[in-house]
Amino acid sequence: MSQDSVWKEAIEQYFEDFLLFFFPNIHQDVDLERGYQFLDKELAEIIGEAETGQRFADCLIKVFLKNGAERWLVIHIEVQGYLDPAFARRMFIYNYRAFDRYNVDVVSLAILADANPTYRPNRFEVAHWAFRCLFEFPAVKLLDYRPG
Repeated sequence: MSQDSVWKEAIEQYFEDFLLFFFPNIHQDVDLERGYQFLDKELAEIIGEAETGQRFADCLIKVFLKNGAERWLVIHIEVQGYLDPAFARRMFIYNYRAFDRYNVDVVSLAILADANPTYRPNRFEVAHWAFRCLFEFPAVKLLDYRPG
């Protein structure tokens, strides 16, 4: 079983605790009493459209906020043990593909499980002349949770 599938199963089984532990600000806004839905078919459609190589986006989840709004979360699990210069770009691609395909706001989250303490991608930017596109996403690093 790959590390990706282990992470996916853990997130599905412990989603509420996952949010509370890694993204408490999101957890406090999500109305867990209304439930949530893992959208595996929809994620497979996005991945199937991919043209730029291997991807590791494991979960697409529809949640409701306490204010009544609906949100979809893309949770991308980075399990590589080395620096990947294309990671932030892949995050951006998944986000805009989900947004474009389903016309919903998509929030991308990253869990970095690599062993490099200085590798902390959390943004993708394209800027030329007066044009600028900036995509930033919250990323947590598992190394930060090691006992001190």
